[in-house]
Amino acid sequence: MAYTIKDVAKKAGVSIATVSRVLNNQPGFSEKTKKKVQHVIEELGYEPNAVARGLINNKTHTIGVLFPELSSMLVTDFLNGIETMAHELGSSVIVCHTEADGEKTMKYLQLLNEKRIDGIIFVSAILKEEYYNYIRKMGIPMVLLSTESYAYPVPYVKVNDQHAAYSATKYLLNKGHKKIGMISGNKDDLIAGKPRIMGFEMALKDQGIAFTENNIIYSKGFGFQDGLDGMEKLMKQSPEISAIFAASDEIAFGALSFAYQHGIKIPDDVSIIGYDNLSIAEMAIPPLTTVGQPLIKMGKTAASMLFEMLESGNVFVENRILPHEILERETVREKR
Repeated sequence: MAYTIKDVAKKAGVSIATVSRVLNNQPGFSEKTKKKVQHVIEELGYEPNAVARGLINNKTHTIGVLFPELSSMLVTDFLNGIETMAHELGSSVIVCHTEADGEKTMKYLQLLNEKRIDGIIFVSAILKEEYYNYIRKMGIPMVLLSTESYAYPVPYVKVNDQHAAYSATKYLLNKGHKKIGMISGNKDDLIAGKPRIMGFEMALKDQGIAFTENNIIYSKGFGFQDGLDGMEKLMKQSPEISAIFAASDEIAFGALSFAYQHGIKIPDDVSIIGYDNLSIAEMAIPPLTTVGQPLIKMGKTAASMLFEMLESGNVFVENRILPHEILERETVREKR
């Protein structure tokens, strides 16, 4: 038998409103009453209905997270941080895989609206006008994670991609490498593609090294296959290169795989630095030197910002640019 809040109130000898206040940690009852209600809840095995509770306090204690790509290894760490923070604050997470598809994204937003979620974290994709306008009509707060919007006033948390790419390239330069190549993501990707390319170019120019198109491969994305294909193309068009900046760890893994298959020794023949510091970067052979993004912390920070907005009622919170770092392992050597 499924017991209702009325059954709890009747058995505890209190009003339904009092039971509701106990369930939602609201004031208006004594400690004695609280213990009595909690005892009855435990005795009956009463499970509060989340939707019903949401109708009372206008919250469902659920947030939505929209990812453009679930197969990306970044997702695990981002979601780890988001869920950890949400759990600590008594909320649940609904994950939506949009595939960066406009129609699919809108369907998910409509679904999240029907679920009466409290807020949205929008990850690693461009915030289009139709998404922004729909979420505004939903009347809930939103935080951008690993992306930002110049068009709309939405708070974000990310790493400065251009600066981080500059740091990676400068690291190779400081190791004595002058002939440096890059396997980039999509050059038309304004979130991570273009900024990382710009950081690479800027670091070379600041050291008086001319940037040439022969030293860069523009990939379709940031995955393993992009690195595998990109490494082959880069070695063919610029065999004199002694070091490579890979625009993601997954690209770097693809480059390492190609090198292994073709007898290219890393880092003796070619040095490689990646970008992200995925959890498996240190498991690679050899362990990957990379630019570290604090991925779990970024997820926690985005969730914390969202709950801060929910708690305070403020539409805006301060944007957060988190620091990057170079994790030195075994894929880069000094150029003699």
